Amino acid sequence: MNTTPSHQKGAPTDYDVIIIGAGVIGCAIAYNLAKNGLKTLNVDALPAAGYGSTSSSAAVIRTYYSTLDGTAMAYEGYHDWKNWPETLGAETDDGLAQFIETGTLVMKTATDTLERVQEHSDTLGIVYEHWSAEQIMERLPGYNLECFAPVKTMDDDAFGTPTGGHLDGGIYFHAGGYVDDPQIAARNLKDAASRLGAEFRFNTKVVSIPVEKNRVTGVTCDDGSIIQSNVVLNAAGPHSGKVNALLERDAGVRIRHRPLRQEVVQVKPPETLGYSRKGLLVADNDVGVYVKPGSGGQLMIGSLNPACDKHIEEDPDTFHRDLTDRSLAYAYRYSQRLPELGVSQHPVGIADLYDATDDWLPIYDRSDVDGYYLAIGTSGNQFKNAPVAGRLMCQLIEYCESGKDHDNEPLQFNLNHVDHTLNTATFSRKRDLTQESSFSVLG
Repeated sequence: MNTTPSHQKGAPTDYDVIIIGAGVIGCAIAYNLAKNGLKTLNVDALPAAGYGSTSSSAAVIRTYYSTLDGTAMAYEGYHDWKNWPETLGAETDDGLAQFIETGTLVMKTATDTLERVQEHSDTLGIVYEHWSAEQIMERLPGYNLECFAPVKTMDDDAFGTPTGGHLDGGIYFHAGGYVDDPQIAARNLKDAASRLGAEFRFNTKVVSIPVEKNRVTGVTCDDGSIIQSNVVLNAAGPHSGKVNALLERDAGVRIRHRPLRQEVVQVKPPETLGYSRKGLLVADNDVGVYVKPGSGGQLMIGSLNPACDKHIEEDPDTFHRDLTDRSLAYAYRYSQRLPELGVSQHPVGIADLYDATDDWLPIYDRSDVDGYYLAIGTSGNQFKNAPVAGRLMCQLIEYCESGKDHDNEPLQFNLNHVDHTLNTATFSRKRDLTQESSFSVLG
C-alpha cells in the first residue's frame, strides 16, 4: 500500500504515516499499517505505550451496542481478543494480556434500548439468553431487584428509596468479559508493530502540524525536530482536541468531542455474592452503574452516565486524579442493588478522562485537510474495538490516499469474523447526532 498521493510522489518524507498517540488505538493502527508494509512512527508525550487513558480503561469486552454497526464492530473485536495471540501473530501467549471470558448481564430496565440491542444481536447471530429474576438471584445471591429509577444523586432526599415494582430479569450475553491489563494489551500491539518495523518516540510532544496546499507535511516536536510525512493521524485520546488545534487549518470536525472526567471506585464484595475474577459483568441502568471484577478480588463500579451525572469537562494537562464524591455515589447506588455491600467513606479507585463525542460514538475518519486522519472520540467504549479500528483506519488511509472521495462515497469496511460490512459514514466527523445511540458509555 502506497500512501503518497499522486501529485506528491517523490516528495521527501521520513515516514509513510505519523501517528500522534500510542494508546491501544494508536498502537493497533501502527500494527496494521506496518503489516501492510508502511513505515510508521508513533509520537507520544508519555513514557510508554498505553500509559495514558488506556491504562485506566475498564477494558470491558461486550457485544451489545445501540447501533447495528457498533454491535457488529464490537462482535468482531470480541473474536480478536478471544484469539489474542493469533491477532498479534504471536506464537505463544507469554507476556500477553489475557482475555477473561465471563459473559455479560444487562438488566431489563425501563430506560434501556434493549429491544434494539436484541434486534441487532439477532441480525448478527449473537447468542443471548433471557434470565428471569430468579435466575439472577441464583447467580448473584443477595441481590435486591426493587426499582430505584430514575437514577439520583446522593443529595436527593429520595436517594435509596424504591420507586415501585421490581426488575423482571435481564439479558445474558455469552460473548463477553474483560482484558486483565489494558496497558499490557497496548504494549502487546506496540511490540507486534515494532517487530514489523514500526517506530515509536516517547516523551515527545507534538507542537505543530504544518500544512502546505491543504496537505499535512508532518509534525514539529517540542525538541525542535521536524518529522516529515504526507499522512498524520490523530489518535491522542483526551488530548485529541488539543492536537487538532495544532493543525494549521480547520480539520472540519462538526460533531463535538471533549475530555470528560470519569471515576471508577473499587469495593470489596460481600462473601455471599461469591464473586471472583470470573464474576459477571453487569450493566444496570436502573441504578446507573456497571460492575466488573477488579484486581485483588475487588469490584469495580462505574457510571452508565445517567442524566443526573452531569458531564465535567477538564483540561487533560491539569486535571486531578483524586476521587470525589461522584465515585462514592456510584458505590452507594450499587449498594441499593446489593445491600450487604460495605462502602468506605474513603474510596479507592481510578479517575481519568474520556475523549467522548456527544453521541458517544467514535470518529474514525479523514479530515478537511488532505492527509490528516482522525481516530478520536474513542474513550469509554472503544477499547474493545481497538484491533478492528486498527484495520479500519489502515483501509481508510489507503482508500483516501488512492484518490477515493470518502466524504461522498464512504468506505465500506468488510469484517473478518462477522458477516457484516460497516458503512464508515457511521463514524463520520460531519455526522449529525446518532439518534439510535444510548447517549451513554454503552454507545
